[in-house]
Amino acid sequence: MTIQDVAREAGVSVSTVSRAFTAPEMVRDETRHFVLATAERLGYRPNRAARGLITGRTGNLGVIVPDLSNPFFPNVLKGVQSRAREADYAVFLADCDENATEEVALVQAMAKQVDGVILCSSRMSAAQLERIVGSTSLVFVNRQVGDQPAVLMDTAGGMRQAVDHLAALGHRRIAFLNGPRASWSNRERRRGLRRAARQGIEIVELGPFAPRFEGGPHAADLALAEGVTAIIAYNDLMALGVMSRLADRGVSVPGQMSVVGFDDILMAGMATPPLTTVSMQNERAGRVAVDLLVSLLTVTGAAGDPRRELECQLIVRASTAVPPDPTGR
Repeated sequence: MTIQDVAREAGVSVSTVSRAFTAPEMVRDETRHFVLATAERLGYRPNRAARGLITGRTGNLGVIVPDLSNPFFPNVLKGVQSRAREADYAVFLADCDENATEEVALVQAMAKQVDGVILCSSRMSAAQLERIVGSTSLVFVNRQVGDQPAVLMDTAGGMRQAVDHLAALGHRRIAFLNGPRASWSNRERRRGLRRAARQGIEIVELGPFAPRFEGGPHAADLALAEGVTAIIAYNDLMALGVMSRLADRGVSVPGQMSVVGFDDILMAGMATPPLTTVSMQNERAGRVAVDLLVSLLTVTGAAGDPRRELECQLIVRASTAVPPDPTGR
């Protein structure tokens, strides 16, 4: 099936069919919908390489994540893939392994093969960002960079919910286990922590720690030494590592220590006990990121607010409870 077949069946010119696929803003909505419906009925699919010669675009989008083994990112990628497919884009994926230098190199390499890149939880410094801004169209997820388009999680609000929850249970000395030093999300968590702190609530900050399960045991030992009754970890993986170490040391959760995570990954609800955590709209974030990026690639879509903020929600499970009675009664 060729573009000429679609044009003949729809009763329009070949150039109109071409514009319906490559420059939809130049075709009346009624005509475009009719042409696309005709193409769908005939089973026509435009040749991506040929379309690239006409538009100067590849039809590809890039996505870079700091750690693909972190269960937070696959759901973001699921949203990216789903929305990109709907918009007729292919997706290239890369993992920078928490290495900002590698992240810069990946953006520069991808810029030659894609129309734009989505950077998830970028670890790049301000100087490194200056090197890559302008190399291709960029959208950030979980990172605010000047006026660059971004999808932001309200992790500060999520942190306030976590502290309010623990305070309501009666906890007065709470540890926060910091994640990567270069993480924008960690800075936002700390911002929420400061806003949530109130008279009578003492926050003990520890770390930074690796945002993985392996970062939890060491963090747990330090938190126990500080005499806290509750721990808020940077993410669920770290929180699960904390709970594992507490079990090894005979500290019951939540009887002797309450634990809260961030992200609401699948394993959080499967832990023993199930983990109280701050849930993120990560799949939706992936879809919104594609919408922002595609809008940058069209003539009419560049206007409007380049940032979207998604709410977070505390999910209360069995890893939090009232603190132990200091009198032992």
